[in-house]
Amino acid sequence: MGKNVIFFFSGTGNCLSIARNIAKGLGGAELIRIKKDMKIPDITDAQRVGFVFPCYGGGAPEDVFDCAKAIRIKPGTYTFGVTSCSAYKGTGLAKLHKIIPLKYWSVITHHCSCIWLFPHTMMMPRLTVGEAEARSEDLSSKIVEDILADKVLSGRPSFNVFNAIENMGFSKMALKKAEAFAVSDKCVACGQCANLCPRGNITIENGKAKIGTNCTQCLSCLQFCPESAISIGAISDKREHYHNPNVKPADLMQDSITI
Repeated sequence: MGKNVIFFFSGTGNCLSIARNIAKGLGGAELIRIKKDMKIPDITDAQRVGFVFPCYGGGAPEDVFDCAKAIRIKPGTYTFGVTSCSAYKGTGLAKLHKIIPLKYWSVITHHCSCIWLFPHTMMMPRLTVGEAEARSEDLSSKIVEDILADKVLSGRPSFNVFNAIENMGFSKMALKKAEAFAVSDKCVACGQCANLCPRGNITIENGKAKIGTNCTQCLSCLQFCPESAISIGAISDKREHYHNPNVKPADLMQDSITI
């Protein structure tokens, strides 16, 4: 394992893009995809360990915290966390900080991936897809400068009680919303959605994708479907689908990426 290790959770590719940009700026890193039943690597020799993840329901995917609880980091390791969100950062960094004390943390806003709630153009500040990605790259460069300078922030990541309350009900909401998934006859059973799903929640049965309820609402299956065969309520059919312009499905299917 290299001296820089970054764990990432990404549904539509924004967080993978951020993780890659940070890795390049650091001169290289091992990017580890956070998913169900992931193989936890030995990172005790790593000098820097980071987490890049989205804000979901005022917090973060529970998979991120499960990963953080499972890994072992040696004392003195430089630790950092970066949250990607469309508008507000939520409590994910604060919760992660309780598991693994972070020396540094930051937030990057990008296009919304939860299109059944908001159109993907929902982000602060309002930017086009290209402008948002350029801004993300610029902010990642600033984060890299801080990390290379061993910058240590005082205190802890901010905690918002309203976001915390919102996040308490997110898991139940995600399970309920998963019941709204539908797969149309346009499905060609390519299996891409099954390979993308971080929860192993999708199978191919009788020549068609079947989506279960163990869902964290990353929407990778919907956003990347090459046939637009997956929907999650009528509104998702009306709204333009979105995924990061610099990330391909094959990128997200890898368990680890060496930069």
